[in-house]
Amino acid sequence: MMINELNPLLIGNMKIKIPIIQGGMGVKISDAKLASAVANCGGAGTIASVGLGYGKAANETHFLRSSNEGLREEIKTAKTLTDGYVGVNILFALSNYDNLVGVAIEEKTDFISSGAGLPLKLPELTEGKPVNLIPIVSSARAADIIIRTWKKRYNRFPDAIIVEGPKAGGHLGFRPEELNDSGFNLECLVQNVLNLVDFYESEYNISIPVIAAGGIFDGKDIAGFLKMGAKGVQIASRFVVTQECLVTNKIKELYIASGEEDILVIKSPVGMPGRVIKTGFIEKMLAGECAPVKCNYKCLKTCNPKTTPYCIAKALYNALDGDLDNAIVFAGNNVSRIKEIIPVDKLMDSLVAETIAELNS
Repeated sequence: MMINELNPLLIGNMKIKIPIIQGGMGVKISDAKLASAVANCGGAGTIASVGLGYGKAANETHFLRSSNEGLREEIKTAKTLTDGYVGVNILFALSNYDNLVGVAIEEKTDFISSGAGLPLKLPELTEGKPVNLIPIVSSARAADIIIRTWKKRYNRFPDAIIVEGPKAGGHLGFRPEELNDSGFNLECLVQNVLNLVDFYESEYNISIPVIAAGGIFDGKDIAGFLKMGAKGVQIASRFVVTQECLVTNKIKELYIASGEEDILVIKSPVGMPGRVIKTGFIEKMLAGECAPVKCNYKCLKTCNPKTTPYCIAKALYNALDGDLDNAIVFAGNNVSRIKEIIPVDKLMDSLVAETIAELNS
């Protein structure tokens, strides 16, 4: 039987026509314009909540409040640009996690995805509100802890689970030695979570779609995970090099120019490894140099300004300014395969066509 279109991704009350979620990318990489462009193509867009006060004077003196209001503005803007599904990604490691969740709820976001820690109290913060909750995990163990805790405390299950593997960009939920261990590849992780979810779905007569993420590049990758039983995928890095992504062209050009040897894993003040593209700043950090830290932000629960070798917020802001010699630029493991800047609709069309062709092969 020939497949002519992909099955929609059903998450709670959402019916996402194309089973692709654009991953959240901070700081101000995945904003309202990018997220709404993906939603208008039938996928689901994600606004990254971190650092959205950037560009305003208040960001340097009232960071947390400025970040909260920045998120509010982005959600409002997205609602003017699309009738499709747009959610918010909120890192559990953020100091203003509770407040950001509150803003997302007040502005009636369609879903909240949350990782960089275990979002065990997310149902409490959203109780009684019609929002879909999607934890991001890097193991079946983490998924099991979340499911059991949510069921016991709140009689609530995740509306979906994103399984993010070690080839993702940004912060990674793995120990350094696990990143190249075949036992931790995305296929193994997804299968383990699918097995776990199958038990809960049978036991409680529920549905918890599993979404694969981390290093997914093309339709062949997507088809592979759909065949395994995943209901959709999350893709991030490829959306950076689209016309609708508002980051400086210096970042897009860095993506296109990068080779495999330029993709590195560093230790982040978040307390996790992070996958980045090599810049002058990264070379200095690897050489043991430290950047003076004057913290105006207090953005992370885990960061101690007295001991951290650099301020990750400032380094990410420098990337937005195009100051790549003093910047961190996150990217997935397959970024070296990106060769051109294209519109979001062209990227989405090609991903869907490739996936259908692969499923029919």
